[in-house]
Amino acid sequence: MRRSLAGAAAAALAATAAAVVVQFAAAPATPAAAASAEPYSWKNVRIDGGGFVPGIVFNQTEKNLIYARTDIGGAYRWEQSTQSWTPLLDWVGADRWGWNGVVSLATDPVQTNRVYAAVGMYTNDWDPNNGAILRSTDKGATWQATALPFKNGGNMPGRGMGERLAVDPNRNSIVYYGAEGGNGLWRSTDYGVTWARVTNFPNVGNYRADPNDSSGYQSQNQGLTWVSFDKSTGTPGAATQTVYVGVADKQNPVYRSTDGGATWERIPGQPTGYLAHKGVVDPVGGYLYIATSDTGGPYDGGKGDVWKFNRATGAWTRISPVPSSSADAYFGYSGLTIDRQRPNTLMVATQVSWWPDAIFWRSTDGGATWTRIWDFAGYPDRTKKYTMDISSVPWLTFGTNPAPPEESPKLGWMNESLEIDPFDSNRMMYGTGATIYGTTELTKWDTGGQFTVRPMVRGLEETAVLDLVSPPSGAPLVSALGDIGGFRHTDLDAVPPMMFTQPTFTSTTSLDYAEAKPAVLVRAGNFTDADRPNDSHVAFSTDGGANWFQGGEPSGINSGGTVAASADGSQFVWAPGDAGQPVVRSVGFGTSWTAATGIPANAVVESDRVNPNRF
Repeated sequence: MRRSLAGAAAAALAATAAAVVVQFAAAPATPAAAASAEPYSWKNVRIDGGGFVPGIVFNQTEKNLIYARTDIGGAYRWEQSTQSWTPLLDWVGADRWGWNGVVSLATDPVQTNRVYAAVGMYTNDWDPNNGAILRSTDKGATWQATALPFKNGGNMPGRGMGERLAVDPNRNSIVYYGAEGGNGLWRSTDYGVTWARVTNFPNVGNYRADPNDSSGYQSQNQGLTWVSFDKSTGTPGAATQTVYVGVADKQNPVYRSTDGGATWERIPGQPTGYLAHKGVVDPVGGYLYIATSDTGGPYDGGKGDVWKFNRATGAWTRISPVPSSSADAYFGYSGLTIDRQRPNTLMVATQVSWWPDAIFWRSTDGGATWTRIWDFAGYPDRTKKYTMDISSVPWLTFGTNPAPPEESPKLGWMNESLEIDPFDSNRMMYGTGATIYGTTELTKWDTGGQFTVRPMVRGLEETAVLDLVSPPSGAPLVSALGDIGGFRHTDLDAVPPMMFTQPTFTSTTSLDYAEAKPAVLVRAGNFTDADRPNDSHVAFSTDGGANWFQGGEPSGINSGGTVAASADGSQFVWAPGDAGQPVVRSVGFGTSWTAATGIPANAVVESDRVNPNRF
């Protein structure tokens, strides 16, 4: 197999009123006349993770019912018996590819078979379709869709905030959705079948990461950021009276209704200056907790606070582990969670802390005091309340061995989702930019022991596939992936030990092999050229991808583009991705390159599979 149509579609994904009910069902494709009758059985090649997991959602009334959402790779349900995730949106086709971006997910605490997902990948013109609210009555095995009159941004800035979808825990026919893009607050009263805008909600948000971004990606209004119910203000069958909504407005970040949504107010005395990424209600104690940051993330954020709101007194108390006013504050907060078995126990994460690592804090007294998951013990050494075991997904080291205080694997980054199991104080899961980590011995934190953090990600596959080859001999699959480079897959049912290194490409953009000598491979890719000015954006292998070596490159190249190997492996044609860069040709393994004539710059190049001189 030379190329993958699925890979081409995924490359597009990685580029970086009364609603109508629309139901979709898969239809069989009409086979080509000469197609073989051989049956096919499709399943995912194992990588285990590979991208950002912005949301993990535990059902509050059914044990072990857990969902995860990803920014480009769909939604998943946890299977306790196999300790793995089942994909729920693999049925989404190329005509609605953006529905693989899930900006929010909600599980029904009353009828636990019901689950909802707000889908759509981009709010600018990269995604041709509007967003939708998907609903299921069988835990995601099958879905129905309600099209929205606007777009959703599952892979847009601010996607780690939330959850924007929420089910009323007393009257579960009521579902709220806080939309991006200035589209306001929406409500369904019929289990998500129809939706209408809540016209009296007073603020659609105003925060934009970069108002001057002409692409519409960074300049999008991040809108409403989360919806949370206070279950204690309702009775079964009657609408919950107190509903909180987060708004991407630094001067007005939190709103409230105390009459079931009939009226809304900006909560008096609330903190200003930051965005509320999370809003977690403790209905037992009567508190709302919020975690704030100075940006919508998920890649940045340098200041923030954690606050506690007392519903009975109206008092706001800052409970930040490190307050934003401190000289030690270089991060915002997110990943806020409470232990439903012991509501005074709560945890919060750095929204992003690239160096030296993520930081989690834990409090057992409602935020009055905190302990850190790691501390410096005489720089650069660290003492840790945890150990890490990544033996099930060894590539999570990314092939690096940094100098202390940095370590590999990292504890995490982009930690927008951190959740304590509502039924088990010892189980915690959290999302990172690459995986889901978790532990089943969390309370060792409180007793002086070390708990073990492991990947809890099997079955969750969300890589951006940019190219694939399946040579006729050797490894059955070699992949070119966004963000994690790619792998040589010797066993499709096992996690590869490491992505491509030496050289490492942040994203591999193109792959090819020599048809008559399939052990000869070439790949091209991207990395930050300023970080590695002596490295090349093209690499070669003569042993089927087990080992790689760099070729040279012409000057001015920062993007991999596309590359092709001749049928006999004697020459290569490369079209770098930088605008205006000419197509070049090498006889041998990239020791020198000459400009090709008669072909425009930035062409997509392919090789004839028989004639070694034809491209």
